[in-house]
Amino acid sequence: MSQIRSVITGSGHYLPSEHVKNSHFEKSSFHNEDGTPFTTSSSEIIQKFYDITGIKERRYMPTEMQSSDMATIAAEKAIADAGINKESIDQIIVAHNFGDTRHGTSTPEMMPSLAAKVKNKLGIKNPSCVGYDVIFGCPGWVQAMIQADVYIKSGYAKSCLVIGTESLSRNVDPSDRDSMIFSDGAGAVILSAVESEIEIGIIAHSNLTHAGVDLNYLTMGPTYGKQGNKDLYIKMNGRKIYNYALLEVPKAIKSCLDKSKIDLKSVSKVLIHQANEKMDVAIGNRLYSLFGYDEMPKNKMPLILERMGNNSVATVPILYDMIDKGHLINHTFASNQVLVLASVGAGMSINAFTYRLP
Repeated sequence: MSQIRSVITGSGHYLPSEHVKNSHFEKSSFHNEDGTPFTTSSSEIIQKFYDITGIKERRYMPTEMQSSDMATIAAEKAIADAGINKESIDQIIVAHNFGDTRHGTSTPEMMPSLAAKVKNKLGIKNPSCVGYDVIFGCPGWVQAMIQADVYIKSGYAKSCLVIGTESLSRNVDPSDRDSMIFSDGAGAVILSAVESEIEIGIIAHSNLTHAGVDLNYLTMGPTYGKQGNKDLYIKMNGRKIYNYALLEVPKAIKSCLDKSKIDLKSVSKVLIHQANEKMDVAIGNRLYSLFGYDEMPKNKMPLILERMGNNSVATVPILYDMIDKGHLINHTFASNQVLVLASVGAGMSINAFTYRLP
């Protein structure tokens, strides 16, 4: 029986041209939480950072740009890829966490919404094209896709522009070694209503929020360095996040697969939030162990953070688009393949959805 399916009909991404290598931080002065400087050298800190995260470089956007600019570029590419009239878009959903942050400040501008700004920059005149933002930590774009899927299948939308954009380089504390993780970028897709007898597009999803002892594993806090600076920056407890993610993310993905009635052996790729190479691989291995496998097979989990860093809500749509456009060696999409797209982040929240390529 023919049904309305939520299918990605176009995608695009933007990564800034400035490559900031690990060597950039050689002259940094990293401090502990109590403000005391580390006794180990920056070189040793950087090497340990690479061994854990797998990140060699990250992208920082030009001084004249903001998150909404990157979002607009990614959106234009997705619209062109889908071959649709931009005036036919019913919803623009933008996932982010820090709004537009101007160069030289860490203060986010949250109003008007980034979705409204993107609509303006795209030149869309149709007032029935509704724009709104999703603030959901790193899983924001996956959550926005889940929301768009619900709107489409309930008949309230036929075409949604779903964007993840983040300029984390402007919200990090330079005296905090964790600042090396974060980067800038944007990814976007057009999610469209497609009538099909075959089960394609988004199949099922799962999402969770643990807001108890886990609440402040990722939060905002003062600098570890210069006293008197009242700005707030991204702060995280890496060890707690690692343990939380390793325990909870595989279970959430399994729940999603169970809802989808899909066995893990039928999954072609797991597109997971590009947070930390060691953590992502550990999550993959734990997921496969839940299904009775010794470890995750090679090439099941594409990783791009080595040269991109962690740009939060943008990592999953960027990864999707890079594979779709043939930019990753040994990773391609084919009709009828099943993907799992998943993320974890501040909240603490986790989400995932299964997707069958048309």
